[in-house]
Amino acid sequence: MKSPDLINLPQISDRMSFLYLEHCQLNRQDGAITIKDQRGTIFVPAAQFSVLLLGPGTSITHKAVELIGDAGVTLVWVGEKGVRFYAFGRALTTRSSLLIRQAKLVSNQRSHAAVVRKMYQMRFPKEDVAGLTVQQLRGREGSRVRSAYRKAAKQWDIQWNGREYNPDNFEESNAVNQALSAGHVCLYGLAHAVIVALGCSTGLGFVHVGHENSFVYDIADLYKVETTIPLAFEVAAEEPPDLPNVMRRRTRDMLYENHILERMVKDIHIILSEEEQLQDVSEIESPEAELFLWDDIRGTVNNGISY
Repeated sequence: MKSPDLINLPQISDRMSFLYLEHCQLNRQDGAITIKDQRGTIFVPAAQFSVLLLGPGTSITHKAVELIGDAGVTLVWVGEKGVRFYAFGRALTTRSSLLIRQAKLVSNQRSHAAVVRKMYQMRFPKEDVAGLTVQQLRGREGSRVRSAYRKAAKQWDIQWNGREYNPDNFEESNAVNQALSAGHVCLYGLAHAVIVALGCSTGLGFVHVGHENSFVYDIADLYKVETTIPLAFEVAAEEPPDLPNVMRRRTRDMLYENHILERMVKDIHIILSEEEQLQDVSEIESPEAELFLWDDIRGTVNNGISY
């Protein structure tokens, strides 16, 4: 089949959040991905999702990967119960305007601090944080998260001794911490997919720095207090027999119901814009690729010309 034109594909903000798969085989039939296990085969439109989380026991054909890549879907390979992040593939966009802006903002200390302040302002929309230092903002955010933990623990009558987990031993944690880990990895996967789909770098973070997924953690942290944190306590209180699986499905539904994917797209544009509010998202989201030659005086000149 002919590869679809980017302009005909759904934009990232119009897609579903993610689909988690394990112990199955992925193949391709025409324009759909086939997912097969011992119960049978289902068909999934390739461009319907933003990210496919591939857990243990999944195998995928080259043809399926080809279709997924053409559709701009991000593949994320994760570990058992979706706890570990191993690899990802393919962005949706072919433009680099947001990436250039991100690199510019993160490379200057003043603009870097301004972005950090803007991200904290999103957490405290009714407060003026202009006079607070980065250190004070970090402390305010820590207090806000701890308060969210205490509130959820009280609501669901669960003893809470703090965030404790062992990345090498998922079962070692208590129910709430297991639910938090399972929910957070889904939120990270969605943030990762949105970031790379928009053509940004996952490693150029502002609040978090030094890690290949620093910007992923930056974006995901904007939504934890309203999504995965309260949901983890609720699911843990229900004591389901397969807690990680239930938490993943409930997280998926909550991300959809709260329009987190669309909000991530908008918030990333706002964070990386020079203005407080983005005036025209359509220009940045246009799928048409634009390739120029760099010029130290004019900025850019047309490509494809013999100068």
